[in-house]
Amino acid sequence: MRRVPAAVCVLVPIVLLVAGWGPLTHGHPAHLVLLGVVVLAGIAAFRAPVWLAAVLAVVLTAPLLYLQPFAATEPGSGATVLRPEGQPRAGLVFHPGARVDHRAYLELLDRVARQGFLVVVVKEPLDIALLNTGTADLRADHPDVEAWAVGGHSLGGVAAAKEALTDNGVRGLVLWASYPVDDLSGREGLTAWSIHGEKDGFTTPQDVEESKKLLPARTRFEQVPGAVHAFFGDYGDQPGDGEPATGRAEAQDRIVALTVEALSALSPPSR
Repeated sequence: MRRVPAAVCVLVPIVLLVAGWGPLTHGHPAHLVLLGVVVLAGIAAFRAPVWLAAVLAVVLTAPLLYLQPFAATEPGSGATVLRPEGQPRAGLVFHPGARVDHRAYLELLDRVARQGFLVVVVKEPLDIALLNTGTADLRADHPDVEAWAVGGHSLGGVAAAKEALTDNGVRGLVLWASYPVDDLSGREGLTAWSIHGEKDGFTTPQDVEESKKLLPARTRFEQVPGAVHAFFGDYGDQPGDGEPATGRAEAQDRIVALTVEALSALSPPSR
């Protein structure tokens, strides 16, 4: 009997690796390390008592199943630095949503970059932005960028807001279907934008309304008509989301345009 739970610890990570090969091999190495650790624990569990092997099977594999990322429908090259032609007008460090392949945002953000902005897409540990310790080093790699914003989708926006609160080197905050959990209302010199969907089933219009008191008084709030949570990336439908009342392409055109407008507020027009 002990071999069954031990085998689960070995086989589940292997199956998840095969199923999520693209997102896992192109993402942060922490996910691959975690899969390997669980496999090694499963091998060790072959010698453990039955009850311990069973506990390990549940405790170790349940998080793996939960953390399996949503794959990008348009993965592209996987590049994390998107450059404009010529001198960047400003920069954006972007945090993906929880459990979403970072490549799901590249097509949208590349359209932003082509308008004159340098965009750095973060590979989050285990695809959870709150596990990231900050992006000052990523920004330091691009000294030619004079003004920086941080932004993100869903939980990625929460992480971006935390960074904007404590890092005075950040001048802008761009929230995609997100809201802060910290009070940024007194954060001086911060230009903040909240871009959210009318039909979002996760970050609802009510959530955004209630978050206004946590953001600077001059924050711009822009609702994308008919858009749902999953329209802010290219990873397919998301269980529990709202019902869209517009097309994905139309919503994403609006999201890109508003993001460009937000970043343009940080810098003079393209030289």
